[in-house]
Amino acid sequence: MVGMSVNAVEEPPDLLASHSAIQIRGLKKRYGEIQAVRGIDLDVPSGELFGFLGPNGAGKSTTIKILCTLVQPTGGSAKVAGFDVVTERTNVRRHIGLVFQEPTLDEYLTAEQNLRFHAEIYGMPRSAIPGRLDAVLDIVGLTDRRNDRVSTFSGGMKRRLEIGRGLLHSPRVLFLDEPTIGLDPQSRVTLWKYVDQLRVQERITVFLTTHYMDEAERCDRIAIIDQGEIVVLGTPAGLKAGVGQDRVRIRTADDAGAAATIVARLAAKAIVTKDGVDVFTDDGEGFVPRLFELGLSVQSVTVTKPTLDDVFLAYTGNRIDDAPAHSLPPGPWSRRRG
Repeated sequence: MVGMSVNAVEEPPDLLASHSAIQIRGLKKRYGEIQAVRGIDLDVPSGELFGFLGPNGAGKSTTIKILCTLVQPTGGSAKVAGFDVVTERTNVRRHIGLVFQEPTLDEYLTAEQNLRFHAEIYGMPRSAIPGRLDAVLDIVGLTDRRNDRVSTFSGGMKRRLEIGRGLLHSPRVLFLDEPTIGLDPQSRVTLWKYVDQLRVQERITVFLTTHYMDEAERCDRIAIIDQGEIVVLGTPAGLKAGVGQDRVRIRTADDAGAAATIVARLAAKAIVTKDGVDVFTDDGEGFVPRLFELGLSVQSVTVTKPTLDDVFLAYTGNRIDDAPAHSLPPGPWSRRRG
């Protein structure tokens, strides 16, 4: 949590009693003429693994910046761990952990030295540091590497150490912003094993952003934000059921022309993507013969049931990696995507 010095703070409200770790009401943020966040409302119960998804430039990172007190809103309000993000910034910072998309470890220090430095920044009592340090190293499986320089760690090990660092001061809410980006599949699986473990051991709320739909499937609930507004909110199963249609994907010699023909002659919704033309219908198998009747030069056809990727496409008009980012002025995370 670079740049977040923290002094003596109040104890958090009883989150289990209030059942809310994050409360957002009418939250807005404007950058000049650009309205990055347009009055969103959101409640995240204590203990939930919550997914926050959206195209690049949709307002995800701006919202997280506000929740982590790195940026002040221009309207509305937000509370994290029971504290107001504007008027009680120090208390918010004391009770959150944050794992950035980009690495922020000091690779010339050992794992233990990185953690001790973090403990000093947060003003943890000296007597409490050794026991807490042992606990988080055990949680993330790095006890036997505590005295090794971080420069010798794999990408997955560095991510686990960053999560351990974010847990060191016993936060009530942990923000994971694209935590597995750049990791190989095995490291991603290992990292999520530790995240699942820490949720049980630490009774913590996890607020996740990700571009991986298999990670979003893990969430208790998901919100999709687009153009600064939450366009849909629900459980993964509920959102997929809400889409309610099969996806027929075709590849042709002219995908744009095929999509136009399908819309004109079959009155169906057809979206051109980098993978072909996607058509949504209640009966995918029954729709395929109708496609061939159009005389299209079809190269391949696949039929799949609704997925979270389909939900994302249905509500934003883009695949999660396809939407262009808006141009925002530099901020605390100016190197990061919106």
